[in-house]
Amino acid sequence: MTRMQTSKRTRSGGGAARRAERMTPKIETARFIERNIPNIEILTTEALEIIESNAETILEEIGVNFVNNPKALMRWKEAGCDVQGERIHIPKGLARKLCKTAPSRIVQHARNPKKTVEIGGTSLVCAPVYGPPFVRDVANGRRYATIADFQKFVKLGYMSKWLHHSGGTVCEPTDIAVNKRHLDMLLAHMTLSDKPFMGSVTEPSRAQDSVEMCSILFGEDFVQNNTVMTSLININSPMTFDDVMMGALEVYAKNNQACVVSPFIVGGAMAPVSVAGTLTQVLAEVLAGIAYSQLVRPGAPVIFGTFVTSIDMNSGAPTFGTPEASHILYGAGQLARRMGLPYRSGGGLCGSKLPDAQSAYESSNTLQAALMGGVNFMLHACGWLEGGLVSSFEKFVMDADQLGILHHLSKGIQIDNDAQALDAIREVGPGGHYLGCAHTQANFKSAFWRSDLMDYKPFETWQEEGARDTVLLASERIDKLMEMYQQPSLDLAISEELSDYVANKKASMPDSFV
Repeated sequence: MTRMQTSKRTRSGGGAARRAERMTPKIETARFIERNIPNIEILTTEALEIIESNAETILEEIGVNFVNNPKALMRWKEAGCDVQGERIHIPKGLARKLCKTAPSRIVQHARNPKKTVEIGGTSLVCAPVYGPPFVRDVANGRRYATIADFQKFVKLGYMSKWLHHSGGTVCEPTDIAVNKRHLDMLLAHMTLSDKPFMGSVTEPSRAQDSVEMCSILFGEDFVQNNTVMTSLININSPMTFDDVMMGALEVYAKNNQACVVSPFIVGGAMAPVSVAGTLTQVLAEVLAGIAYSQLVRPGAPVIFGTFVTSIDMNSGAPTFGTPEASHILYGAGQLARRMGLPYRSGGGLCGSKLPDAQSAYESSNTLQAALMGGVNFMLHACGWLEGGLVSSFEKFVMDADQLGILHHLSKGIQIDNDAQALDAIREVGPGGHYLGCAHTQANFKSAFWRSDLMDYKPFETWQEEGARDTVLLASERIDKLMEMYQQPSLDLAISEELSDYVANKKASMPDSFV
């Protein structure tokens, strides 16, 4: 926190300060979710054992490719694998043995300790949309994203009560050179929010920049001994690990920073059309990726990732919110828990072009599945549109509002004396009502979840106020949140050092848009 010199105040001045404090908007952030409900266990023990055995067969007999990465080939060879060109054949049991050194729960520190999250066990941490080159809002429609759009999303994420994480590439700011935009994105996460965030993975040197900027923000010793970033390492399914993603993983593993090792699968195109076949390939890919992280540094924090959609066999487009995707999510969660690893999947995924009924149906299917399937880290929890091509401002706040339902569902059903409500039932008796009884008066503020966005008013009131639909309500909420936004405090010396780092790094190289 920035230290400020203050002079002695009169009583009236102190009262004015207290009144001003009361008038300052309170930014409330809910703690990450801890489930008090059971996970859906969709696969029998026999089915799990078959999938695990088949995954080991894939690794040994078919193998996986590590492309353009001689150092990785050498590591695998020294570990006892059969290396043929860029193809690695991993003996049965070796990958699983290597994965055992990975931690079962990860604490990711935020610069505001109250917003530090835990990933693993019964937790669920929600992070926003990641990666789209386009943005959409009511006023300007669909367009290429800019750094101003990115900064606005970071601010909205900071203001969102039910969102625990600031995310990473919330949108791709195309007005900044490809080789420099990661610096501006990280600076926005570090200065405009105080929630946890993700590092860059688009080139190993950019991962190193992320580590160095975190060393300024948190201190070098703290970064080396604690996890302050969770970053997304996608596998090029089927069974290919490229040098860019693996290079970023190597940087993060060496520096004790967490990676989500995640196959990127469109079922029917990059994996078999069957659920069991896809789960087998997912497990084989994850085993190889996580095992490699442990070859780089035993004990490096990693997350078992799954991103799976199916393909529309008529158009070739990916589909979302389907029952097959939920089956895979549930099954992969069981496989991750059997390995004792944190699990990433889910999100507010949809193929719709607009934040409409299609987007709501598809997104809610996956959000609910993520909660019930034991997901620990949910990327794309809000803002995803058009199959991941678009970050939508209105959908961002619509989804973020709905994350509150997951918080309340996760609590389960209370059964203490107050929850049993026998006193209330006795007080009201047959034919009465509960509106004025003591139990209702004591509990009504916290008894029911209530949306901060949806309209619950009578028809006449709704019509008098302009007959606003949900998208318009979301647009108005964006304006309200941005009006309320106040940048979280950051030590001035740290802020200046971060800005200097970004400026010097940018000045050291020409712009590249490739």
